[in-house]
Amino acid sequence: MKLELLARALYLLPTLLLPAGAAPARRNSNAPLRGTEALVGYSATENVATGSKPDIKYSLLPGQKEDPDIGSYLDFENVENPQPIRGSTGSDDPGPRNYYYDRINSDKLAPPGTDNGQTINAQWPLGLSHTRLGLDNAGWARQENTVMMPDATEMAGVDMRLEPAGYRELHWHVASEWSLVLNGSCRIQAVNENGETFIDDLQAGDVWFFPPGIPHSIQALDEGVEFLLVFDQGDFNEDNTFLATEVFLHTPKSVLAKNLGTSIAALDKIPDDELYIFKGTPAPKDIEKQNVTTASGLVPRTRSYSYHFSEQPAHEVAGGSVKIIDPQTFPVASNFSAALVTVHPGGMREIHWHPTSDEWTFFVKGQGRATLFTAPEDATTFDYRAGDIAYFPQSNSHYIENTGDEDLIFVEVLKAPQFTDMALGQWIASTPRQIVADTLKLSESTLSQLKTEKQYVVAGSTSE
Repeated sequence: MKLELLARALYLLPTLLLPAGAAPARRNSNAPLRGTEALVGYSATENVATGSKPDIKYSLLPGQKEDPDIGSYLDFENVENPQPIRGSTGSDDPGPRNYYYDRINSDKLAPPGTDNGQTINAQWPLGLSHTRLGLDNAGWARQENTVMMPDATEMAGVDMRLEPAGYRELHWHVASEWSLVLNGSCRIQAVNENGETFIDDLQAGDVWFFPPGIPHSIQALDEGVEFLLVFDQGDFNEDNTFLATEVFLHTPKSVLAKNLGTSIAALDKIPDDELYIFKGTPAPKDIEKQNVTTASGLVPRTRSYSYHFSEQPAHEVAGGSVKIIDPQTFPVASNFSAALVTVHPGGMREIHWHPTSDEWTFFVKGQGRATLFTAPEDATTFDYRAGDIAYFPQSNSHYIENTGDEDLIFVEVLKAPQFTDMALGQWIASTPRQIVADTLKLSESTLSQLKTEKQYVVAGSTSE
């Protein structure tokens, strides 16, 4: 029955697309594929369809009736026919449209009146990235780089899942790798250029870092693992990783045997293709059984490749919490700094910018929106959900507001030796009041309410 309805809808589609009042053209299976020259330009016999405007039934949300510059968030999630209207701006849209996208991207359909011009595209949903599937249901990976976000030139990211006992094959990169464990647990292992060895077990909320060229592997423990990878090259491609299998496959066996001190026959069972993500023998419960000791010893604690970020207490603020990790506490990641931010419903990450780095942000939970402001006058508002990536160029101001009814959690990553930002509120509050009043025409009572300390996350306001 459903197939019959679909077939009928496709048959009637040309009629549905006709202007209101126009008579459908007579169907003729023998008609030519193309028309004639008589249809070009003016024609005395041309009939122009007349009729009333299409009857579009819709209702506006309260925020759509406000002054557009107020820019209230418009929740179109359950609106049957959302429209590109704010106050006296915009008009209705009869379609064709993708209503799903319109409902989850209300600030694109009906942007605040404060939006202007065109900034970079600061949004990429990883749900639109191609997913690379591992062998034997071992896991998957999907990435974001300059192919998806051409202006995100400083950093790229990968979301990867490994099933229990699943491996991310032995490999190394030409880029630095910073990672946050999103859920589950895993065992990471590496050997550095001095022959020093490293192994550790990590759980959700923990961080690791591997410098360029350091070979390493990742194996999921009993419950599997999902982790976020951030690389310090915007055009990084996860598919171009140096894999152990590929090194063996593309080196003459006679050379491999000579180098490893084995017979050529000993290499007969090496895989005939890369493994990338695959299942192996479960890791032993006792990590000491895999703690390989060499004459060089272990990687010193001061240069450890892991940081148990999950055990760091969050800094609580009025609208949520913040946890910062940078080289001050995790020295090996010399050019990576990050903040894990929680914003309670109604709250927002305060308006800020980063003077020394672009910001690469991944949304872990919830939904929010941000306005990116680029000098001199361009501003674009974006709507984000869990699994989305945001990118804000150096010194471009922005905020992230929680637009949902649950906590919004995201991680801000910088290419910087220290996590720093400039907060709009602190700047204005720390500037002589006369200067601010002369410039922005703010009243003395308003200026007296401003705080000279960073808020990081501000709570939702009940005042209008």
